[in-house]
Amino acid sequence: MAIGIFGLPQSGKTTIFNAVTKGHAETASFKSSGARPNVGVAKVPDFRLEDLATISNPKKIIYAEVEYIDIPTSPDGLGKTKGIGGEYLNVLQRCEALLLVSRAFENPSVPNFEDSIDPYRDASTLQLELMFSDLAILERRQERISNQLKSAKQADKDLLNKEQLLITNIKEGLENEIPVRDQKLPEDAAPLLENFQLLSSKPLIIVFNIDENDILQTHEIENSMINTFASSTIGVAALCGDLEMQLGQMNPEDEQDFRDTLDAGEPGLDRMVKISYELLGLISFLTTGEDETRAWTIRKGMTAVEAAGKIHSDIQRGFIRAEVIAYTDLSRVRSIAEARKQAVLRSEGKTYVMQDGDVVNFLNNV
Repeated sequence: MAIGIFGLPQSGKTTIFNAVTKGHAETASFKSSGARPNVGVAKVPDFRLEDLATISNPKKIIYAEVEYIDIPTSPDGLGKTKGIGGEYLNVLQRCEALLLVSRAFENPSVPNFEDSIDPYRDASTLQLELMFSDLAILERRQERISNQLKSAKQADKDLLNKEQLLITNIKEGLENEIPVRDQKLPEDAAPLLENFQLLSSKPLIIVFNIDENDILQTHEIENSMINTFASSTIGVAALCGDLEMQLGQMNPEDEQDFRDTLDAGEPGLDRMVKISYELLGLISFLTTGEDETRAWTIRKGMTAVEAAGKIHSDIQRGFIRAEVIAYTDLSRVRSIAEARKQAVLRSEGKTYVMQDGDVVNFLNNV
């Protein structure tokens, strides 16, 4: 899973990137045309893996991972109704979700892009930038369709006209400031939308980068954000990026001590992962044995045979059945042998719908 991070200059988006990846990227504003995105991989925290490892004693533990990509500010700057274009557009199009960072902190030494600090205004501006980018993509496609219609056969014309109508409807919504994710579109529009990779169709996380002095008001700030922004495809969070970045560089014991002292709550990475999984409809199933204990990320509703394919296509092709036990049961009984005795280890077929925390052994004939 890849999540693209973007924001206005001086919003602290690279600080947020460092906080969630425990990285050390330069936090000074980088906006030259040759600047490259910061890329970092964060391991998804999962206490269940450590517990399972005490049962299986594996050689290694493998966590699920999230890739975060922090794009530089466009040379022309965001917030000027130009949208996101070029290489950075391509980077964000490849991401499964986007993380918008909006400045909510005061710091005289870090000049603000605007005359005043207003995270709600900036977040709304950046959402408009996504829609401007989408409009540009759709307008280019409409031009190509118009050219193709001149020489197309009737069957092809019908398909092109259908696509043209869909694009017209999407554009109308965008021009009325309705992101694609909130537009009521026909089910058969999904393949076309996937080809376009429109930015406003992607799940969005809005993060207010707050002052350390505002940490105790985090819940109030987030409730206000929910009332303003949140929907089934938008998640919100308020984080003190600078503090989270500093805490993320500490060893776990010291970090927890400081969090307790400052009442800073759970780590920013944990919060971002939870929001991301919820927005994208993701869960984890687990495998454990002598070689490794591992978390595998899948979409909710995925069947056992589909989940088997996440491990290897051969396992999916030769699927016989899945031996499944809920993590809570295995943690309680402490062994597969005891699980069999207590009848909490089940055999499931291809159509079994996987649940978060299922510990699975796939049997196959390949």
